[in-house]
Amino acid sequence: MTDPHSIAAGFVTHEVTNQPPPLVYDAWKTDTVLREVVAREGGGWAEADLAKYGPLVGGEMQQLAVLANENKPKFRPFDRYGHRRDEVEFHPAYHRLMELGMAHGVSGFAWRNEEKPGAHVARMALFYLHNQADQGTSCPLTMTYACVPALRHQPELAREWVPRVASATYDSRFIPASRKTGNTVGMGMTEKQGGSDVRTNTTRAQRMGSARGPGQPYALVGHKWFFSAPMSDAFLVLAQAEGGISCFLMPRFTPDGELNAIHIQRLKDKLGDWSNASSEVELHGAFAWMVGEEGRGVATILEMVAMTRQDCMIGSSGQMRQALVQALHHTRHRTAFGKRLVDQPLMRNVLADLALESEAHLTLTARVSRAVDASPRDAKEAAFARIATAVGKYWVCKRTPVFVNEAQECLGGAGYVEEANLARLYRQAPLNSIWEGSGNIQCLDVLRAASREPASREALFAELLAAQGGHAAYDAATARLHKELANTDSMETRSRFIVEGLAIALQASLLIRAGNTAVSDAFCESRLGGAHGQTFGTLPAHAPMQALIERTFSEEVK
Repeated sequence: MTDPHSIAAGFVTHEVTNQPPPLVYDAWKTDTVLREVVAREGGGWAEADLAKYGPLVGGEMQQLAVLANENKPKFRPFDRYGHRRDEVEFHPAYHRLMELGMAHGVSGFAWRNEEKPGAHVARMALFYLHNQADQGTSCPLTMTYACVPALRHQPELAREWVPRVASATYDSRFIPASRKTGNTVGMGMTEKQGGSDVRTNTTRAQRMGSARGPGQPYALVGHKWFFSAPMSDAFLVLAQAEGGISCFLMPRFTPDGELNAIHIQRLKDKLGDWSNASSEVELHGAFAWMVGEEGRGVATILEMVAMTRQDCMIGSSGQMRQALVQALHHTRHRTAFGKRLVDQPLMRNVLADLALESEAHLTLTARVSRAVDASPRDAKEAAFARIATAVGKYWVCKRTPVFVNEAQECLGGAGYVEEANLARLYRQAPLNSIWEGSGNIQCLDVLRAASREPASREALFAELLAAQGGHAAYDAATARLHKELANTDSMETRSRFIVEGLAIALQASLLIRAGNTAVSDAFCESRLGGAHGQTFGTLPAHAPMQALIERTFSEEVK
């Protein structure tokens, strides 16, 4: 009988071939589309800052993200002696990601440079890059960025807090905010009985002195169903005061240095977003200052929400680009049936279609960021931002799960296992369409702005008219939109259809005006002209597939 060992000796079972090398890349330098939109929308002066972040995002931060998500936050309600602490413990990788994000301006860049037009566009690019590495840390970073407009409703609080919020310094120590040079800010809006209907909140605010109203101290009692980033230094929350629902700044520690009465009940066990902590809390007389007018809390905190919704667009766009980078890297280095996967005609169609989709989302996202940036100086841009943020938030975030899933399929089974980051991206993909107002809320906001704010409606259609004549399919689509909006019958029921149409038309308008006719023609023909199916990979055969692929990830293949 032949010896099994001698048979085995004739085979090589562990020689690794036909596998892509580890992916390390410069997320800024390899992204032609990002560099173009930043320059076009007014943030090109910050190129040096963006160039510094690109290699970190495609290098060190990729591995940090793996560690931060493998090692979920842990809730530590008490210290060893039994004293209540309500601390959340994070892996060092999480803290390093936060440190890099704040140091490079993901949270504070726009506020430190707000005298320069385009500062929010440049900051958009930083956040877009950051989301290609980790999305969980993006939650506290975006809330820290977004809290500034709300804080400025209370000038004396803003003078103290905004410099620390806009700081480039991350300080994870569990100490009072005033003893730090950099602070983070979270949010607590929703309650279990109301969800998005925050006017039904039952948390009560009792004034602590004889004076009431803006800037005065209150004690908050109640329960918050979703309390984001519970280790932040302070939180903007809603509560019922004597004059109605109001906004409050609630610090983690009271002004005298005592731990505030914010009792974490549990950390949420989420589908994704594992590196970040989301919690449920009870407030047992927690100290807080009223921010903005009494009874105007929703309007005050919505100034923060408007910016976090912008960040939902940015974050989803960044996640899609990361998924596409993973798919392109794999298919450029893997062969099947005698060709690289990227050279197979059907795979090329899929990748080009994803690239076209990604470019359209980033283009719309950057335009909204320019509107946000210009809003303090330009009433028309402010009006456009109010409606376009909801349009973009709805569509960009809705498209992310199906996009990431298609990118997974490019890797086959390898895209479904945890060793590839696409499994993490897929779990993460639905979050931004749910957070800060789900799809229905965005659609209702669009209808509200279109019907009650003539300036927003005019700004939206001025944007669409600016590309008139750029493509026959585009002209036909905008004509249909006018008819849809003119028909007020059952408008709420039809609002998803209308908002989807507005989003795609806005993307087409921006691509047409960007001047790359190969890209805009492919988009208009496929998304508006009927030359596209219900899935990715259904571009017409004459589409400029190689050019679309190279624009999104110009990786040098050796």
